[in-house]
Amino acid sequence: MMGTSKRLLALIGATVIASALVVEPTQAEPRLPDKNRQETLIKTTLLTFNDANVTANYSILHAKSAKPFRDQFTPARLKETFKEFAEKHIDFDIIAAKTPLLTQETKLDDDGRLTLQGYFDTTPSHVYYDLRYILSEGEWKPIKINVQVKEPDKK
Repeated sequence: MMGTSKRLLALIGATVIASALVVEPTQAEPRLPDKNRQETLIKTTLLTFNDANVTANYSILHAKSAKPFRDQFTPARLKETFKEFAEKHIDFDIIAAKTPLLTQETKLDDDGRLTLQGYFDTTPSHVYYDLRYILSEGEWKPIKINVQVKEPDKK
């Protein structure tokens, strides 16, 4: 026969395990990534985008995007959307060696979307970006990619 204290410990242990099984994980509030993580997000997104345009294979860009983005844009649709980059043979892989310069302060909106806007000081044209990310499948993934390669904005 089990002693009272052993039964109590067994009951408490069973309750803790049962509670752990019932409690659903809570979604943590998104926090602004630090500057190094922001640079990594920018470069990873833009270099993946650049590789897709250079190779005409958009499946990796598609796979690395947020689920709502993937649901809306198939690899074929991405290829059609960004065909101007491929047709003009735009290749900006030089940004890997550059530091992104922000044109707007990094922010999280009320829905938890991360906004990163800026450019890379490349010549003869700058690479401007407007990127939005959401937490998708446990990590920041792009939900909006807007890139322009053009002459520097006049100040």
